[in-house]
This record gives sequence, structure tokens and C-alpha cells, in this order.
Amino acid sequence: MEDPIRPPTRRDAREDPPQGNAAEDPARPLTRRDAIRAGLTVTALAPVPAAVLGSTAGLSPEQQAGQRVIFSYSGTAVPDALLAQIEAGTTAGVIFFADNVSGLDQIASVARRLQAARKAGTDPLLLMTDQEGGRVRRLPGGPVRSQKEIGQASDPVTAAARSGTEAGRLLAGVGMNVNLAPVLDVHRAEGDFADRLGRSYSTDPAVCGRLGAAFVTAQQRAGVAATVKHFPGLGAAGAEENTDLRPVTLSVPRSTLRSVDEAPYAPAITAGVRLVMPSWAVYPALDPKRPAGLSPVVLEELRGRIGFRGVTVSDAINAGGLEGFGTYAERAVAAARAGMDLILVCSQRVGDGQAVVSGLAGALRAGRLDRRGSDAARARVANLRRGSA
Repeated sequence: MEDPIRPPTRRDAREDPPQGNAAEDPARPLTRRDAIRAGLTVTALAPVPAAVLGSTAGLSPEQQAGQRVIFSYSGTAVPDALLAQIEAGTTAGVIFFADNVSGLDQIASVARRLQAARKAGTDPLLLMTDQEGGRVRRLPGGPVRSQKEIGQASDPVTAAARSGTEAGRLLAGVGMNVNLAPVLDVHRAEGDFADRLGRSYSTDPAVCGRLGAAFVTAQQRAGVAATVKHFPGLGAAGAEENTDLRPVTLSVPRSTLRSVDEAPYAPAITAGVRLVMPSWAVYPALDPKRPAGLSPVVLEELRGRIGFRGVTVSDAINAGGLEGFGTYAERAVAAARAGMDLILVCSQRVGDGQAVVSGLAGALRAGRLDRRGSDAARARVANLRRGSA
């Protein structure tokens, strides 16, 4: 994410329900191929603990859905409607942008108020922002260096770790527990999309992997979960190929995606990164029809091939890159069906978050979201929330 305000797009383009033999014959064991065809990632094949399967008892579909949705709002005053969502248990957390922050004391007070709105005994909210460093910082303070500057430092690994520590301490100090950083995009040329704001460590995937892992380790040691993005990578995007604003297709060969763009993710996963954010670009070598975050094929690449077992979090569901994929609610359902755990609603309107929760709840009621996959997603999010306490 780069800009807190995205142009809303609400063209109607509903996805078809799952097709194939597995949907027709529920008694037949679900294979990996069935899962992908049905809109599930390989994690849907894994057994879900009995405690998780039973955790829906007493939860309405809106509460089950809301545990996978991150809300946003505009200005420094917390809307009463957002507090009501929190009290009702129909949101997983809040993402903050620069206009929500007038100072560190102010945003720390907001974080305390939001957490206090939860019912007793419920998991902490996920309170997050983009504090990448350099020009992409929502809060005043570090990291001052951009990722590009870190990559050019005389001791880049130490610089990356220092930036991770700065980000972690800053966010933890104001009550936030997730940072949507670092970026692992391997840029190709000076001035391209990943490079123009200094958001890429290097043109070398090995360097991006080492520095990203150092940032992740240091930040998470400070008590703030890290998010690596934008899988499988936006490094090949040109300067104007911004998925926040418009659809983007990156015609990168599969071999290059795997050897260059995806390569930095393995070190981050080994370092224990808690979240991965897929991009909204389309990668024809993997899935010619759907953006990565709506594609079970791409999420299977992340889960099955690379082995990530943490939380997947969408980029902004209101991004211009999803033009043609329906309303925000329809996009959210498509993302959840593909295997996305958390949905970011970054329009800064509480009503849009409510619409996404309603859409996901309706899909649960109608059976358009796989129950086992939904339970597994909620379990991963719950583990993240409990680990943030």
C-alpha cells in the first residue's frame, strides 16, 4: 500500500461457485487439485483442531466473518460506529493512516480506547500501519532510512536490523502490534515502481532476502508482527504500474518469478515472519485471470511450494487494481475463497468495512465459503491476535 485513499470501484463481476467433482461428491476425499479448483489453498487440506471447529459455537456468521476484517476510518476521532463493531466482536482490528495520527500520545490513547472497547476475555485487536521507513511512514519517528538506503549502506544487514528495531519499538510504544513491512519486491531498474520511493532493498533477490529477514527478526523481537509484501513480487512493475490506482499485469516467466521475485520470501519465512501480503497484480504465468490476492493458484504457490503457514493479509480491498471484480464485499468473498485470512478495508469508511463483513457472513450462510477453510483462517488470525498480547 502506498496511498491511504484509493478510488472506489464497484463494477459488478461475481465469481462462479466452486466447480468440479469435489463439490458434487462431498464423500470423496479432497485432493490438492480439487482444492485449487474449488478456490481453496493447500491449508484447507490440513486437519483443523477440534477446538477450532467448535469455536463457532455461539458466534453469529457476522462475528465469524468480522474476525477476518480490518477496518479503517478518517481523521483523528474514532467513530462510534467502529467502537460498536469492536464491542459486537465483528472486527479483527484497525489499520491507521497518516491522517489518523496527530502525535504519538494521541494515537497511543486511540489504541488504548480501541482495545478497551473489546468484550472481556476476547483476543486483542490487531492494530497496524505501514511504517516501512524513508518516505513511507504513517507515524512520526523511525525508521528514517528507506529500504533503498539500507541496501546501499556499508553494513546493510546491521542497518536493516536497526530499522526493524526502530519500527518495532515505535509501534509497540503506541500500542500497535502489526507493521505492514518490510517490502520484499526485487526492483529491476532505477525509477521503477518499487524503486521510486526507495521501497526495494536491491535488484539482487539474495540481498532482499537477507535484509528483509534481518528487519523481520529485529522488529518481531521488539514485539510487533512483521508483514512481508507484495507476493509474488512487484519488482517487475514499471513506474506507473500502481495497483492502488489501476489494474496491473506483470508478464514475468514462471521461472523468473520463482528464482527472482519469490526468492526473498524463504529467508523471511525461516526468520518466522507472521504475515504475508499478496499483491493485486495479475501474473499470467501463474494465473492469467485473477490478481494474486484473489487467486487460489498463487496462494497455493505461497502455502504449498514455499511453505508459509502464517497469516495472509490482503492489500487494500478498495484498490483500483481490482476494477472489474465487483463490490468490496464481492472482492472480499473472492479473496477469502482463494485462501486469504485477513481482509484490509482501507477506504477509511466504517460503512465499507461493515459491507465486507455482511458479504462474508452472507457467503458463509449460503455455503459459498468453505467452512473448514474459514475455520482454519480464523484460527490463524486468532493465534496472531493472542500472540500480540
